[in-house]
Amino acid sequence: MKTIKLILVASLMLFLTNIVMGQKIYNPQADAKKDILEAVAKAKKEGKHVLIQVGGNWCPWCIKMHKYLHGEEEITKLLNDNYIFLEVNYSKENKNKEVLKDLGFPQRFGFPVMLVLDEQGNRLHTQSTGNLEKDKGYDFDRVKSFLYNWRPDALNPAHYK
Repeated sequence: MKTIKLILVASLMLFLTNIVMGQKIYNPQADAKKDILEAVAKAKKEGKHVLIQVGGNWCPWCIKMHKYLHGEEEITKLLNDNYIFLEVNYSKENKNKEVLKDLGFPQRFGFPVMLVLDEQGNRLHTQSTGNLEKDKGYDFDRVKSFLYNWRPDALNPAHYK
């Protein structure tokens, strides 16, 4: 009986570890500066903007945002059609202080925080995700509006003659 209990406890711990490990979205060892340069080059080639989500694996709202962006079909399409998406780590292991300094200290808005860069790597906008929340999650209309209003075509002067 003790053996069965030990096996069950070990199996449960392994299962929970796999769930937690499966949520590792941010890579503290990543070279954020290099990753951003690569994303900008790809955005320029594809005629897109870069959308950076800064946060960490320690942040439940960061995980929620990642899942929301990739789990809502219309949001995912808007994201993929208009942006090169990148997640930049902020954690005790790697705060990416120099990168965030270059991006205008977006951490002042809390986490996660979103940044929109143009195809040249210029920061166009910093978005507090608190403004995109509703109840215990993210609001579809607010997230959609944010992504729609910062897409490359939204900044086309021809639309505003």
